Amino acid sequence: MSPSKSMNMPLLSSGMMAVLVAQFLSALADNAILIAAIAIVKSQGMANLVPLLQESFVIPFILLAPFVGQIADSFPKGRVMLVANLLKLSGALAMVSGINPLTAYGMIGIGAAMYSPAKYGILSQMFGPSALVRANGMMEGSTIVAILLGVLLGGWLADYSLHWAFVGVVAAYAAAVVANLFIPSLPAENINANFNPWRLIKQFFDSLALLFKNPDSRFSLLGTSVFWGSGTTLRLMLFAWVPAALLLTDNQTPANLMGAVSVGIVLGAIGAGLWVSLAHVNRALLGGLLLGPVILALSFVHDLNLAYGIMVTIGLCGGAFVVPLNALLQEKGHETIGAGNALAVQNFAENIAMLVFVGGYSLAASLGTPIAYIVAGFGLLLTCAISGISIMRLRSNKA
Repeated sequence: MSPSKSMNMPLLSSGMMAVLVAQFLSALADNAILIAAIAIVKSQGMANLVPLLQESFVIPFILLAPFVGQIADSFPKGRVMLVANLLKLSGALAMVSGINPLTAYGMIGIGAAMYSPAKYGILSQMFGPSALVRANGMMEGSTIVAILLGVLLGGWLADYSLHWAFVGVVAAYAAAVVANLFIPSLPAENINANFNPWRLIKQFFDSLALLFKNPDSRFSLLGTSVFWGSGTTLRLMLFAWVPAALLLTDNQTPANLMGAVSVGIVLGAIGAGLWVSLAHVNRALLGGLLLGPVILALSFVHDLNLAYGIMVTIGLCGGAFVVPLNALLQEKGHETIGAGNALAVQNFAENIAMLVFVGGYSLAASLGTPIAYIVAGFGLLLTCAISGISIMRLRSNKA
């Protein structure tokens, strides 16, 4: 497959605004409904199911990885995003109607698995390499602001009224569907698609092998996988850490702390857009190397204000780390196997990491390990993982 040319659109074009609005609304609903679903299982006396909620969302990303990249590259990506948001809307309506939260959230995961390679892949079609990091910064900024508002509104509404929480979620997904209609219909990157499932699975793992052979895309895949695996686990840990360390039992406080991380990621994304280009992508390592020690420090915190400061710092480091790595993978994927396929491989790797990290947390919690020890061990593990990635990256540069 030969790569298609980028359209070199202006960063503030109407097409980019439509992408940002659709992504903002969809991400806002994704995060609000997670808090609402957590509130449901807690109210039913089944707090042990909280990690399983995240796993029900993650599993579709892993199982559908061989197919969603091909779908994203074989059709106009704006239309793929539209269908994916309709699937998310269906999952939200299923949860409203009383279907098991794990099943309903899994339906939303199916929509999200389709949505992700299309939403990032469309950027490499719209913008050339010189603007791609800035476009990613805008996308990440929009996403993180949506996450911030989603968790804040989700936490507040879950404590106030689950009914109104779901009304807001359904309205946000519906508005995202409308915004998708205004995304320009760009040509498909791969018009000669073949949807034979066995061929797609083979093609997917060939793409996975190809990306891991390339030092740049391997660096991106490993870095973003560790980041999102740790971020997802930290989000779930907060619901156990807040009652133990801060003696607060509401849904709002952990949601607010998640929001503080989002504020930090916005700042980190802005900084990455200004300071880190694809030519100097190794600068992103500094943010990654600081993540583990900052999370380790959280295990000693018992003051809410200090916790907010730690969370903002975690987000700042994470945003500076992950935004350039996303742009690097999109560019390498656009040049080789198609941005949609590259993003599907990335989602596969990231969600394997999420499954492993969340599974490790669930195991530690089930064994009765104090949450402070879990957080400290998690910080140490993350420090070792990103240090290993950094050493591997610097050695490959020298080679």
